[in-house]
Amino acid sequence: MQKGTRTEQRSANTLKISERTEIQKPDGIVINNNHQTLYILEFKLSSDRNEDFLRVKEDEANKQHKSIIEALKAAAPEWTFVQINFVKGRRGVVVKDDFYNELERLNVHAGKMDKILAAHVQCICEAHDAVIRSYYQQVHGLSGADVTTSMENIGEEEYV
Repeated sequence: MQKGTRTEQRSANTLKISERTEIQKPDGIVINNNHQTLYILEFKLSSDRNEDFLRVKEDEANKQHKSIIEALKAAAPEWTFVQINFVKGRRGVVVKDDFYNELERLNVHAGKMDKILAAHVQCICEAHDAVIRSYYQQVHGLSGADVTTSMENIGEEEYV
């Protein structure tokens, strides 16, 4: 099922504040009522080729939600607002220390971090698998069970 054009998808994730102001919606939020803290979660995809790919996407994400955080601080000064960014590379790179640091900022219990990282990496692998299967289906015209159950040699040292 196609979800629409890139512009339509972007519009669905944009909150229109006024005729001249649009704010990109965060990917998620976590509210800790006991500590009066709201965490804004942002997930970014970046190029692995650039050595500082994490910093570049981190800066981009922080700029993206700066106005939301400023507005929330003005509306509820007794609360704390924290943005947490999770960045992965296009080739599936997840920097373990950075990922754990962000989980720590969310007050995740240390004993649960390995399980969360494993689940995160599993989701990344499944997304990459779906892209590869889709490519294979489009190139070779297979559908249904043929696509999901076959591993074939499609060329020199290429298996799908």
